Amino acid sequence: MNTATVPTPTPSTAGARPAAALSLRGVTKTYGQLRALDELDLEIGNGEIVALLGPNGAGKSTAMEMMVGLAVPNSGEVTVLGADPVTATRTGLIGTMLQAGALLPDQSVRSMLRMLHALQAHPMPLDAAVEQADVADLLKRRIGTLSGGQAQRVRFAIALLGDPRVLLLDEPTVGMDIGTRRAFWDQMRTVAATGRTVVFATHHLDEAEREAGRVIVMDRGRVVADGTGPEISAIVGGRVITLRGAEPGQVAQLPGVESAAADETEPARVRALCSDSDAVLAALFTGPLAGSVHEVLVSAPGLEEAFLRITDHSDTDTDTDTDTDGADR
Repeated sequence: MNTATVPTPTPSTAGARPAAALSLRGVTKTYGQLRALDELDLEIGNGEIVALLGPNGAGKSTAMEMMVGLAVPNSGEVTVLGADPVTATRTGLIGTMLQAGALLPDQSVRSMLRMLHALQAHPMPLDAAVEQADVADLLKRRIGTLSGGQAQRVRFAIALLGDPRVLLLDEPTVGMDIGTRRAFWDQMRTVAATGRTVVFATHHLDEAEREAGRVIVMDRGRVVADGTGPEISAIVGGRVITLRGAEPGQVAQLPGVESAAADETEPARVRALCSDSDAVLAALFTGPLAGSVHEVLVSAPGLEEAFLRITDHSDTDTDTDTDTDGADR
């Protein structure tokens, strides 16, 4: 598959190309017989907002661990703004919001933030981190009493404490309802507007399509697509039909439907990728589902359909060196 490309960063006025925010060159990582990263090449420029996508086992988590020095490659080189990842993490060049980042359940949010703030080499003012992460209403709460979404907001505040130039977010909105997710991204846009580089891994493809200027799709330890959301979406032809009043299995049986599933953001809606939308519409309104379906919309395919197409291995042999046991490495 041809990989969409993104222009390289513009050279500085002094004529020297500035160090990339994140650079992985020929990075390979194995765990026993498992090849989590396979000569991965990836470069992210300063100030970019990048979504990192991939199915479970694609290598996203391993790549992010490399970026902050939690894992060491078997071969290849990883740098953060020209520094090695351990130095970048220690000096606050990069801040990380990990999905399973440990929190102290018996501490108040305020006391934990103060403690971690004191450990930073070049800290952001604590009040600024609290405001940017929108956790002022949680400061008196004990960590152990927070909901999953509230705990994620606290992890975001922790990631900001070192005033990092690069932010690495692993599934930042996991545990959040739709309203809280939208509020989080409102805050994130404010943070990104300061010129920071933001890289986030997510399973919410609508977030990637809406928030990222660049989308990188990983599969089997390598980059398999790299470009804007529209560039990657253009890989898929046909049309998408969404509707209410039917089950995905019913819609999948209609002529002209390639696949059908519940919509990610509105589970009551069915989202179907169609090779022949005219045939599908005719079947919907003249067949057994006539009279029950409603709110039928036809649109061009989006990032979700492209992602499924790019990472579909149904027609290829399984490579046991790059498969996993289900862990999202």
